[in-house]
Amino acid sequence: MTLRKPTLLAVAALATLVLPALARGADEAKPIFDGSTPKGWILTDGKPLPADFVQEGAINPHGTGSYIVVHEKPHGDFVLDFDYKLSQGCNSGVFLRVGDLKNPVYTGLEIALDDTTGQGYHDSGAFYDLVKPKSNAQKPAGEWNHVTITAKGAHIAVAINGTEVSTINLDEFKEPGKRPDGSQHKFSNVAIEKLPRTGYLGFQDHGQNCWYKNITLKKP
Repeated sequence: MTLRKPTLLAVAALATLVLPALARGADEAKPIFDGSTPKGWILTDGKPLPADFVQEGAINPHGTGSYIVVHEKPHGDFVLDFDYKLSQGCNSGVFLRVGDLKNPVYTGLEIALDDTTGQGYHDSGAFYDLVKPKSNAQKPAGEWNHVTITAKGAHIAVAINGTEVSTINLDEFKEPGKRPDGSQHKFSNVAIEKLPRTGYLGFQDHGQNCWYKNITLKKP
């Protein structure tokens, strides 16, 4: 018995069904933290994150001895979503595109996440010491917040609790230690436009408890 070969029409019809589904799957957000183990997360010395710092379904970087706790793989362009909660008086942040884990401050970007209510260069949603947030959309200490960070090339946008609070165009920061308007910032030995466009992302321990959960990535 001979089997019929699929006709071109049938193949085309199948493709119209399968290809869009595959495209949707590629665009869906994928978790990079499983909520129960430290799998996939490391310290700045390359060692795995100890299990003790996964607490009630969230990562707490405080006390790890590592300035940041990072995902094990570098990332370039992405949409990063996560929830976070700060303890009272907490100073934390999320680092993006860190090129050297031994020097995250000068080889990556920090978005400040602090227990503050202002709109300065060090308040929540700021690109630390580079761009002030347009508003402070953060809830009080002890409450959960949601962050979406969209990074595509030189352009990065930050939304807190559904409100876009800050954006940056890295290509505008051409001189070390200077913002585009000529005012000075603290990073005097690096031109921000020269920072890596691919690197590690993670969460800062700056002396107080803070928690991060529901961490997902997708393509922008």
